[in-house]
Amino acid sequence: MRTDCLPISALPHNTRLYNDYLFNFDKVSKFYSRPPRLDWIAEEVSRIQYPDDRRSRVADVLERQNRAYGASEKTLANIERLRNGAITAVTGQQVGLFGGPLFSILKAVSVLELAEQAASTGNDCIPIFWLATEDHDLEEVNNVLLPETTTLRKLQSTSRGRAASPVKQVKFGDEINGLVKRAQELLGESWVSDLLAESYRPGVDYGQAFGTLFAGLFAQHGIVLLDPSDPELHEIAKPVFLQAAQQARDIDSALLARGRELRDAEYHEQVKVTPESTTLFVIENGVRSPVHLANGDFIVGAQKISSAGLLARIDEHPEQFSANVLLRPVMQDYLLPTLAYFGGPAEVAYFAQISVVYEKLAGRVTPVLPRFTATLIEPRVQKLLSRYNLTMMDFFGGAELLKETLASRELPQELHHTFDAADTHLDQLFAGLKSSLQKLDPTLVDAAKLSERKLRYHVERLRSKAARAELRRNQLIEQHANELLTHLYPNQTLQEREIAGIYFIARHGTDLIDSLVEAARAHCPGHQLIDL
Repeated sequence: MRTDCLPISALPHNTRLYNDYLFNFDKVSKFYSRPPRLDWIAEEVSRIQYPDDRRSRVADVLERQNRAYGASEKTLANIERLRNGAITAVTGQQVGLFGGPLFSILKAVSVLELAEQAASTGNDCIPIFWLATEDHDLEEVNNVLLPETTTLRKLQSTSRGRAASPVKQVKFGDEINGLVKRAQELLGESWVSDLLAESYRPGVDYGQAFGTLFAGLFAQHGIVLLDPSDPELHEIAKPVFLQAAQQARDIDSALLARGRELRDAEYHEQVKVTPESTTLFVIENGVRSPVHLANGDFIVGAQKISSAGLLARIDEHPEQFSANVLLRPVMQDYLLPTLAYFGGPAEVAYFAQISVVYEKLAGRVTPVLPRFTATLIEPRVQKLLSRYNLTMMDFFGGAELLKETLASRELPQELHHTFDAADTHLDQLFAGLKSSLQKLDPTLVDAAKLSERKLRYHVERLRSKAARAELRRNQLIEQHANELLTHLYPNQTLQEREIAGIYFIARHGTDLIDSLVEAARAHCPGHQLIDL
């Protein structure tokens, strides 16, 4: 498997905060506990505090949950390692339909690789995947995109729960059978297609379906899945909820101050915080809504409640409360002895704010690391790239420019030579002209340069017109451009954010996961391009 490393700075849409976190860490060091490298593993392990009674209770829940997902013996053995003292490498993601986009797979690969690295330094470490079942944005998880030659097919579930209910409470209806069948047609016959049918069935919720799918996909790798919506985990994490309520005003003030620090440094705030914000959600009648500050009291759902009343309610019913995105990592690291968390650019940005919440509620700020990021290039796509002499950079200018580029490279050879000759002739003409004008009157050289730019513009414009004429004449170019865009830069977005991960595993088998772990070991300081 051949890989290339594309610098992160070459990718579109990255933020200044993320780029500085990766390449100018000194500029952002006050926002993060560790730089994005791994020379601090031993020191960080020594800072993890995780009492035995909590370890045992969490291990019991994880064993119960993972057995329900059909966990492999390796996964169950990893849970036993946790019970006996192992630390954890953690990542997480929303429980998207059919496993979600490719980056869900790449996140799992990241923790597998870190667990291996930690083991190489003598630390027993297991991989954990946090299922974001308490999120309530159904529209983000109820669809998936699968390639079909030159286009992407969107499969979307119509199963719904109450508005704003956690996705864990949304169970699939009979319509899921039709979606599974359509996905199987697009994926072809494979064990992945069979696993999809086993995982996504009527009456099963998003969390259970995702967990069953990932348990099967990563059976050989022993990844441990955690569903935080479990009432027992809420009972274990109750001290976090209580502290978040007790210190709500101090936490809000700290977050507002951190927001000002980020803005003063000309960075963005990933999460907007207001003077009424808390880090807690409450679930009432199946609806998840934020808890707000209100003149010394709280607003819980539609009801005003005193601080003492909120604490009493959390103490009696911790299962009714959940963490928002700025508290979730703290809850995660209360439940787990976390060495590091892997996230994408948005999550790395969260951690610039989250560190002040850690400082208020926890004994240490857990490091965040950039997840493995990659574009997978299948053999047919490789051939098209080679035919048109394209690189990944050619895709970032948009569909029309790519099509024009392909067409220009299919122009008759004679026409290429003619345009090249015109360029050479202009070089020679204006080199001599500017030299002569310099001797006669130097003020005329700028006018010559302007004339040269105009002539070159008209030649390039003519070259573009010729390419567009070729594009209109040759429908195969349009087809090839659409196919390349579908597979490599769909919807003007990186492949990993759009195409379902199961597409690649169905076509290339679970050995692909081993290959991706191997690629992650290379520690490319950017985005990997992987030929399959």
